[in-house]
Amino acid sequence: MATILIIEDDDVIAEFIGAVLEKEKHTIHLAHSALEGLSTFRMWSMDLILLDLGLPDQDGIEVLKKIRETSPVPIIIISARDHENNKVEALDLGADDYITKPFGTPELLARIRTALRHASSNVNAPAEIKKIINGELCIDIEHHTVTKKGKVIHLTPNEYKIIQVLGENIGKVLTHTSISQKVWGPYSNESQTLRVNMSNIRKKIEDNPVEPEYILTEIGIGYRMLEK
Repeated sequence: MATILIIEDDDVIAEFIGAVLEKEKHTIHLAHSALEGLSTFRMWSMDLILLDLGLPDQDGIEVLKKIRETSPVPIIIISARDHENNKVEALDLGADDYITKPFGTPELLARIRTALRHASSNVNAPAEIKKIINGELCIDIEHHTVTKKGKVIHLTPNEYKIIQVLGENIGKVLTHTSISQKVWGPYSNESQTLRVNMSNIRKKIEDNPVEPEYILTEIGIGYRMLEK
């Protein structure tokens, strides 16, 4: 079970989330301000952080930046700010996921499980991952090939790079910018080219591209490869 820090200034929401997570046998630390949150983070070893953006003493984005200076701990933003720009900014600064208030308990628990699994796989993975298997999809990094049900899917070099990046971050939202920079270089912003490539990828890997099972669009933000 995980040790989770909840940085949330609303007592009712913080205590509700804490009770839900304690029922799941997680160890919980509560902080009601940015200062208290950062102090608690530095004092204890955390497996995951739930971070509100609207804190009374400092914006949660600044807390995110400070934590990312020293730690790759999974951070899920929980905020009432539902504008796409807020989500993109937080994800580009290193947040692992973003949940908009109000939210349901099943959604929260599912996002937490995904973030913890992703962090665990990164820690336990061998120095060089050679294959990513997700359901019937297999991404062979060593040979730069993708197969589904054992059948080779013919991809262009850029299509392969995109699917590898998503595969290496299964369950995590990746923004258009972050994918573009990993595929086309650190200073690129190929959002439209990415959309065209994604459309072609879906035609090749999905049984029904209109209702994708593998790659989900986060509207206005980016894409997420679903864990099968």
